[in-house]
Amino acid sequence: MFDFLIVGAGFSGAVLAERIASQLGKKVLIVDKRNHIGGNAYDYYNEAGILVHKYGPHWFHTNDKGVFSYLSQFTKWRYHFHIVKTYVDGRLLPIPINMDTLNGLYGLKLQSPEEVQAYFDKVKLPISNPKNSEDIVVSQVGVDLYNKFFKGYTLKQWEIHPKDLAPSVTARIPTRTNRDERYFTDTYQCMPREGYTVLFQNMLNHPNISILLNTDYRDIQSYIPFNKMIYTGPIDSFFEYKFGKLPYRSLKFEHENLNQEYYQPVQQVNYPNDYDFTRIVEWKHATGQQSSVTTITREYSILANDITDKYYPIPMEENHQLFQLYKNEADKLKNVIFCGRLADYKYYNMDQVIARALMIFEKEIKK
Repeated sequence: MFDFLIVGAGFSGAVLAERIASQLGKKVLIVDKRNHIGGNAYDYYNEAGILVHKYGPHWFHTNDKGVFSYLSQFTKWRYHFHIVKTYVDGRLLPIPINMDTLNGLYGLKLQSPEEVQAYFDKVKLPISNPKNSEDIVVSQVGVDLYNKFFKGYTLKQWEIHPKDLAPSVTARIPTRTNRDERYFTDTYQCMPREGYTVLFQNMLNHPNISILLNTDYRDIQSYIPFNKMIYTGPIDSFFEYKFGKLPYRSLKFEHENLNQEYYQPVQQVNYPNDYDFTRIVEWKHATGQQSSVTTITREYSILANDITDKYYPIPMEENHQLFQLYKNEADKLKNVIFCGRLADYKYYNMDQVIARALMIFEKEIKK
């Protein structure tokens, strides 16, 4: 007899399992259709001996000291600032756009934040109430920078014009007036020193936690007794798509091992205008691994279907309305807790997923 059946062994499911097992002394069964724990954060050593993230890069960053302290129970860290370049007009330029981006792209000699801000003020469009992703960018940096850095990348990523996407999509990327080239400015920026999979193994290493992989929860829920379910999968799937399917973007990865120490100068290079892929990631920059060979991963954005993994909820009003129908059904269920990116149909960063799981434990489970 289990107190909780948790569907999904990603961050939402693992955090809640650990809290329930260690703080309440209750028995938990985690079920996952995949053959591993860790969800999309799963990493492994490939045939070249390089530690790679199977489902795309997970760069950990947070300002939430509580989240950082919680995870620090299960891993030591490698502190690392995440640096991203964008390939534009034959150059590798900093993104987020900063002073060096403008000087490198346009041959300018801007030397102070005030001069950079004056440039932005000169080129940006006066849109006081941005209604979509295009409005957000052109109201900050103008049309040319939008066309060079954002429009093509957004079209590749979503196959939807930025005019038809919610402002939140491009609002995630800041603009800087100084030379700071860090992609994030969060207080805590680091990688689990031994990888995410080891972090998950440490988190779930508890006598009250049982794990069942390669298993659909529907196949076992009728004959394994439990009191309550925590569901972290797609909410539309839980209700058997009764209102229709929620659309997602998925990703396709092309890994290549190269007989050289490094391929590119930073861990991630974005390609908004050239090639079909959106970015190339080189893992060793972030993990600090030493090797005479390297692995790069090209990432392609595709529309999710029945056999691909679901990554990004598509932020459009009609999709939000469809999700709300499922949310209304979920709210009627007293014995099921919905939690996570897929269950909430919301794009969360890792720290947001963890913070939400910790909050649900405190407010809905521990009480």
